[in-house]
Amino acid sequence: MSSSTAFSFDVDLQPGRIPMLQADSIGDGPRWAALHRDALAAVVAEHGAVLIRGLGLRDATEVAAVFRGLATGGLMTEREAFAERQTYGEGVYSSSKWPPNQPMCMHHELSYRLEFPGQMLFACLSAPPKGGATCVADSTAVLDALPRDLVERLEREGWILVRNYNKEIGASVANAFGTEDRGAVECYCRANAIEFEWQPDGGLRTWQHRSAVVRHPVTGRRCWFNQIAFLNDETLDPEVREFLVDTYGPEGLPFTTRFGGGDAIGGDVVALINEVYQAETMREPWQAGDLMLVDNIGSAHSRESFTGPRTVLVGMADPVRLADCSPTVTVNAG
Repeated sequence: MSSSTAFSFDVDLQPGRIPMLQADSIGDGPRWAALHRDALAAVVAEHGAVLIRGLGLRDATEVAAVFRGLATGGLMTEREAFAERQTYGEGVYSSSKWPPNQPMCMHHELSYRLEFPGQMLFACLSAPPKGGATCVADSTAVLDALPRDLVERLEREGWILVRNYNKEIGASVANAFGTEDRGAVECYCRANAIEFEWQPDGGLRTWQHRSAVVRHPVTGRRCWFNQIAFLNDETLDPEVREFLVDTYGPEGLPFTTRFGGGDAIGGDVVALINEVYQAETMREPWQAGDLMLVDNIGSAHSRESFTGPRTVLVGMADPVRLADCSPTVTVNAG
């Protein structure tokens, strides 16, 4: 079936599939995107995400121009990354360097920051022969499907992200903060309500306390908005986790998550959250030249495992402050 918006876009809506529209504008993607920016924003506000086929995007320069034309509030420079990315231009990145044979679970990009993208922009330059789709899930539907007692606890307590930065695995201090200068890193942490501790080997351990449920600043909908499951160590491949624990100890893992009161979040909770995400997942295999827009608060996104070459560029647009989303826990930035 299809749904017509006030801007005359014909959006193809199919159960279990990401809403789609056909652009038929090969060779003029930047102009088309800028011309239809407001109409596309209305589609994303209504449906949470849309995949646009027919632009025939070919290279990073063209993608950057499309992203800039769509980002009403500008493109963001990534900070506090959990994995490395290649930079293709100001605000234009590769997808995160994550093992192709391991899926990236559903999450909301940078939901542990005090300021995060309101919109995620994805452009596919080459699609893998198998897998690799960027999937989405409605965050309000996920919230409604989770057990009430779990939601109430997380609304009351929030969640804690614990990270260990070193030069051997995961994001380094320089990757995450854009500098290795200790003073600058400490200033950033204090300004962004991040507790920190330098380790004897020169590494850095941080803790940050955030809300798990927020209100969408535009629609007012209550949204499940966090990376509790994705950044929990129980999500890691069991062999990888065992190796990391043996090497760095249980407190030295690159990342894990806890309840806001400090209690561990066990594998049963992580599995439950991921099962709910799975039930709400919408997917559409990438085709080269595709563009996808995702409301980063209203929808979570994931990445399937894949084989073969895959090039998907990413932009983080239209920054939103956590303070403007009715957080359920209070954090004090210095």
